[in-house]
Amino acid sequence: MSGFVSFVSSGPGDPELLTLKAADRLARADAVLFDDLASGPILARVRPGADLVGVGKRAGRASPSQDHVSRLLVDYARTGARVVRLKSGDAGIFGRLEEEIRALEAAGIAHEVIPGVSAASAAAAAAGIPLTRRETARRVQFVTGHDVTGALPEALNLAALADPGAVTALYMGRRTFADLAARLIAAGLPPQTPALIAEAISTPGQRIARMSVAALAEALADAPPTGAPAMILYGPLAEPARGHRPEGPEAGEGAA
Repeated sequence: MSGFVSFVSSGPGDPELLTLKAADRLARADAVLFDDLASGPILARVRPGADLVGVGKRAGRASPSQDHVSRLLVDYARTGARVVRLKSGDAGIFGRLEEEIRALEAAGIAHEVIPGVSAASAAAAAAGIPLTRRETARRVQFVTGHDVTGALPEALNLAALADPGAVTALYMGRRTFADLAARLIAAGLPPQTPALIAEAISTPGQRIARMSVAALAEALADAPPTGAPAMILYGPLAEPARGHRPEGPEAGEGAA
């Protein structure tokens, strides 16, 4: 007997940003294996009686291994259960989706992937700006801010990341941004390039700060960890449209 696994993208945290298909799978699941950033009020959409299993990975904290998470998915599905693997943002962006899909395929277990609102898209929307700008920012690039050790990845394409015509969305880069910014500026990125950091996007604790790349690097260099997930955008960012009202507090130059 074999069950079915739905990889469900939870979006940035606001349950109202779940897709209809995501909400349906949560309501019908027998078991939900969830990331830390995909918990909270989103789990209220799970039917009573379903198993809830936290399998999230957070930097600097004890976390289950990827092999353990994959084994749990297979074991639950083999009981005939309808399993949801709940991932934050969009499951296909820095979510270790491929490893878990391979484990299911090796075990002969059917699955589906349900896309969702990415953290980058949610950050731009919360800030009231587009990710692209006609004739100014025609390219968007996603990059992770740390490797498996938590350090800034060494194999970075600095020429691409310092491209003044691209908007870069930096995931998990709060602790390493000061180092990255120094390398970007050395590679030719103007220090006054616009940047913003959006923390706890779409949640009651949302906070957005706008400043230059150089100012943001200085602000984050010695800043204590907040525990809130952060997305950094930099490049030719648009100013928010007149009348835009962010859901959380917004700060200007020098805040972080």
